[in-house]
Amino acid sequence: MNEITMKPIARIHTDFPDKFGIPRQSGLVGELRGTVVFEPEFRNPDALRGLEGFSHIWLIWQFSEAVREDWSPTVRPPRLGGNTRMGVFATRSPFRPNAIGLSSVKLEEIRETENGAVLVVSGADLMDGTPILDVKPYLPFTDSHPDAVGGFAEPVRAYALEVVFAAPLPETMNDEQRQALRGVLAHDPRPSYQNDPTRIYGLSFAGYEVKFSVDGDTLTVVSIE
Repeated sequence: MNEITMKPIARIHTDFPDKFGIPRQSGLVGELRGTVVFEPEFRNPDALRGLEGFSHIWLIWQFSEAVREDWSPTVRPPRLGGNTRMGVFATRSPFRPNAIGLSSVKLEEIRETENGAVLVVSGADLMDGTPILDVKPYLPFTDSHPDAVGGFAEPVRAYALEVVFAAPLPETMNDEQRQALRGVLAHDPRPSYQNDPTRIYGLSFAGYEVKFSVDGDTLTVVSIE
């Protein structure tokens, strides 16, 4: 088999320092912001010429925390409770023969900075520092399929928790981060097989440690530090 070598063209910076809590798909929480910063050798403004005319883009990236030598033909999707096996190519599991992810995000702006032009995006489902392998424009007339069928993911797509803040939100957290945090929690960061209402979970987000519990369909934030 021929091997293909790729190198990151950029890295994205987000409010998630680790994997726990990141939305399972892009676009689920539109308030989540990310900044794509290109590596020095790719900071040529000509490479972005024309991109400003697109509202959305594709990010092709590496599951940098899930790279492994071996692979399994089946995985256990968390949304199915972690006990049902599905074919790896029927899922978006990070544990793949090639640890590559694909995200559709909204391009909010192209901003000039001391690191060259950066892409400010929303709706990203990536951990801070994730390597970006490529950026492509999203074409609404070919990339969108309103009549598409979602397979075994259909029954769980509308699932959401009621979020209750028993602890006050910090005044230092801006409105966008507050809305993003609420959206992240509503989509239930827990593994689906964990249902202990007495368990306290910890989520790192935007420099804060958020502690919460879940009882039935209600998630209660008990502290934010």
